[in-house]
Amino acid sequence: MREAMIVWGGWEGHEPGQGAAIVRAMLEEEGFKVRVETSTAAFADPAIADLSLIVPIYTMAKIAKDEVANLEHAVRNGTGLGGYHGGMGDAFREAVEYQFMCGGQWVAHPGNVIDYRVNITRRDDPVMAGIDDFDYHSEQYYMHVDPSNDVLATTTFSGDHAPWIEGVVMPVVWKRKHGAGRVFYSSLGHVAKEFEVPEMRTILRRGLVWAAR
Repeated sequence: MREAMIVWGGWEGHEPGQGAAIVRAMLEEEGFKVRVETSTAAFADPAIADLSLIVPIYTMAKIAKDEVANLEHAVRNGTGLGGYHGGMGDAFREAVEYQFMCGGQWVAHPGNVIDYRVNITRRDDPVMAGIDDFDYHSEQYYMHVDPSNDVLATTTFSGDHAPWIEGVVMPVVWKRKHGAGRVFYSSLGHVAKEFEVPEMRTILRRGLVWAAR
């Protein structure tokens, strides 16, 4: 049986506890044995190198050097890493090793919660199979992203809230490799209610399964 670990905490505005419960249920439905932790100390456990998947849901927090080093080592050697929105993409702002592994870092959401469009760029990828472009109501993440990411979906900024970025096409969903490990990220999912959007939920579920060893 594949084993996964969810580590949640940090800023409560992203409802990390609720999100962790939803992700746990999703993974259990996929046949995973799931362990849930609420401290970054879990990342320092050498045993995480044997896990199939790690899901951080930990916005705006700090991670100790030994914790991020052990996490990076596990992923580089084959443990999958996957997550969503600020829980993974804005987790540890001071840890550049973590950002390098994830393939991106949140920097802004102009206009805060707004309506925007998600455009599927890789309809041939199994994660996106059968999913068409869709409208979404949430924070539209502006991110610094790694050009080596395999981008599966994007969004285009209108410029209504920051005129200088009008027309910028920004990755929303990507996957990548970090050493032997698979990494998946989706910027969708500001609060737990967004899991009710079928496209958001399906993309994340498939992406996590893809990332898992």
